[in-house]
Amino acid sequence: MCKFALPTILTAGLATLAASPAMAATGPFFSLTNTNFIVLLAFILFLAILVFFKVPGLIGGLLDKRSSTIRSELDEARKLREDAQGLLASYERKQKEVQEQADRIVANAKGEADEAAEQAKLDLQKTIERRLKAAEEQITNAEQAAVREVRDRAIAVAIAASRDVIEKQMDGAKAAGMIDSSIEEVKARLN
Repeated sequence: MCKFALPTILTAGLATLAASPAMAATGPFFSLTNTNFIVLLAFILFLAILVFFKVPGLIGGLLDKRSSTIRSELDEARKLREDAQGLLASYERKQKEVQEQADRIVANAKGEADEAAEQAKLDLQKTIERRLKAAEEQITNAEQAAVREVRDRAIAVAIAASRDVIEKQMDGAKAAGMIDSSIEEVKARLN
């Protein structure tokens, strides 16, 4: 029997006796002609039948079963909520890790792009310097070739002018003497 059944029954009976507004009925209270007494007896008999068939215990058992079912559902809901919170925290951690990884990738890409830009600037500067140096060398070579050509032309003109002048001033005897002295000079140098 449920621990609340007997006090509930006694309280209901006392409340019925104390609050009977039909006390104005005629005759003694404990007679079968008094309707209040009959109603009281019927109520007590009803409660006795309920107690005999253990209805309060059944109701208490059903209530206990229902409360344990509700408690287990609450425990299951609490467990599901904790699992969901754990899963949410896990996904949030993963999202944070992915965001950090994406930020690192973007930072690395920016760094590599900056390095590539700097390298391209250096390469371009080196190429420009090489081309300037090659152009300067070509200019120097062209100047040297022009100077050589002018000198060669001047030598050729000077030789031609000298030949003309020597031919006009030289006669046969002088020419033979110069040839002989030139031969002697070559012999002296060769030995």
